[in-house]
Amino acid sequence: MNYIQVQKSGPLKGAVTIQGSKNSSLALLAASCLADSTVTLDGIPNIEDLRIIRQIGMDIGLDIVRLPSGELFMDPRKLHSAVIDPGKASAYRASYYFVGALLAKFGKVTVGFPGGDDFVSRPIDQHIKAFRMLGAEVTFHNDHYVVEAKQLRGADIYFDMITSGATINTMLAAVRAKGRTRLTNAATDPEVVDTANFLNMLGARIIGAGTDQIRIEGVPYLGGGAYQVIPDRLIAGSFLMSAGINGGSVTVRNVIPEHLGSCTAKLREIGMEIVIDDQNITAHSNGKLRATRIRTGMYPGFATDLQQPFTALLLQSMGKSIVTERVYPKRFSHVQQLKRLGANIEVRKESAFIKGGVPLIGNWVHATDVRAGTCLLLAGLAAEGSTKITGIEHIQRGNENAIELFRSLGARISLEQLDEGAVNSEIRAPYSG
Repeated sequence: MNYIQVQKSGPLKGAVTIQGSKNSSLALLAASCLADSTVTLDGIPNIEDLRIIRQIGMDIGLDIVRLPSGELFMDPRKLHSAVIDPGKASAYRASYYFVGALLAKFGKVTVGFPGGDDFVSRPIDQHIKAFRMLGAEVTFHNDHYVVEAKQLRGADIYFDMITSGATINTMLAAVRAKGRTRLTNAATDPEVVDTANFLNMLGARIIGAGTDQIRIEGVPYLGGGAYQVIPDRLIAGSFLMSAGINGGSVTVRNVIPEHLGSCTAKLREIGMEIVIDDQNITAHSNGKLRATRIRTGMYPGFATDLQQPFTALLLQSMGKSIVTERVYPKRFSHVQQLKRLGANIEVRKESAFIKGGVPLIGNWVHATDVRAGTCLLLAGLAAEGSTKITGIEHIQRGNENAIELFRSLGARISLEQLDEGAVNSEIRAPYSG
């Protein structure tokens, strides 16, 4: 069993270059199936989800090759199937993008229910609603569902809730639908804009991405080309937060500062100094942090993916802080693990009440999702002794080289291996609670 060992570290100092966006990459990889020629994607991180997508690609005839330059070469011209293995689909959340990307070409797509980080079963009802309004029939089975349409036709679609995944998936399906599609109450996330820009580069006609009103004019053909994925704003935000754990100065390079507005505003609010230029952000901290209140929301609000690592930072803030989760109200699996380190946190309904300034002591903890893993890593930097994090496959799902980057900043962190036979009740404890 592999685990990450984190020891209390001094102030983190230095600079890191941020990888391409995981969430954007997953959409772009599926979207490449819409093309009628080859596609080259630059900046796609080499993470665990990419391994699964490669396996799916082999099943359906999508060639995916990592070039010596680091770019991904995609060839969708030999696509021969739209059946996505349920086991592989359930291994990561964004498997549903293959429905939107393959439906127009094949008329019928079979795919397993989405997996990945499960915050009490992320719903796909808005995806299904949109497909049906575009003229598709959806049939549910035990471990998969089938979406079928002889002809996709443009429609006016109103999302009952703001959802980035459904907005992207509907754009994918509507790009090659006949006629015009209008999306209302659409998500405005940078990843939505990135996907729209990529599709437009292929020859799609999408207007309004980045606003809550998107218009798509269907086209019969999409070409190929080369495209650069946007940097990962969520990983960048986590590294900025790391500067505040024990006081320090961390610069994130290759970022789009506008994508991190809500994060940098909150960091300033708790007493950190933020310096921004064209493609870099630097966070300085003297180690003295103030308590605050966080309410997550859809972009441009404070990202739900950043509330977990920010919770680790608030453990070092003097006073009482409140984190309210409005996007996924049950996204508090990290709290029980932080308590194993001695954190004083109480969850009531959709809010976590945090008493900061309480000393943390290293222990075994378990990461249940990508951002929870980052949260535990940051908390471990402040905890006395050694913190050992299991469930590291979740961290590897979203971060290409997290350990190396944190070590480059001065963090005392390493990847370790434990004999399965040596796993005792103390180590198993994180799994039971």
